[in-house]
Amino acid sequence: MSYFAAVLTRRGDRWSGVEADLSECESIADLGDALRDLSGDVRLLIIEQDDEYAALLRLDDSDDDPRAFLSDGHAADRYPMAAIIAEELEEIGGDALAADPDAVETAAAAVHDSAPFGDPDLVEDLGTSAADLIEMCEHQGTLPVDLVLAVCEKAGCGEVFEDLHG
Repeated sequence: MSYFAAVLTRRGDRWSGVEADLSECESIADLGDALRDLSGDVRLLIIEQDDEYAALLRLDDSDDDPRAFLSDGHAADRYPMAAIIAEELEEIGGDALAADPDAVETAAAAVHDSAPFGDPDLVEDLGTSAADLIEMCEHQGTLPVDLVLAVCEKAGCGEVFEDLHG
C-alpha cells in the first residue's frame, strides 16, 4: 500500500483539507514547500502508511522551516517517506538518554522497540500535549491512524481528516 498524505489548513476557526501528492519530495524542505503552496494560519501535513507510522509536519509561517514528528523511527528502515522525515530529526530522548545510563534502563522498559523522532510539541497549541503524543506512540494497540485522528479531533479538524482518509 502506498502512503496516505493530506494537508489540513486552518484559517481562523475553519479547517479545510486536500490530499497531497508527495512523489517529488526528497527532503523535509520539499515537504515544507508542499505546505507553502497552501495558505492558512496553520498548515499541517499528515502522512500515514500501512498502519506502521504516522508523520506530522507543521508550517505556521512561510519563512520558517517546517517542524516534524515521526511516530516510529524504525519505519525509516522500511518506508522511503519515513526515511526522508527521520533523516533530519533526532530521536526523542536520544541525547538525554545517552547522558544518563539510569534513564536508558527506565526508558527501555517504558517504550516499544522503536522511538518517535522530531518535535513532539508541534501540536501542543492545537490540543495535544507532547506527553500525550508520545504516550499514544508508545501505547500498544494504538495504530498510527488512531494517533492522527486523536490529534485532529483535539484540533477541531477530525471530520475534515476523516472525510479525506475515508
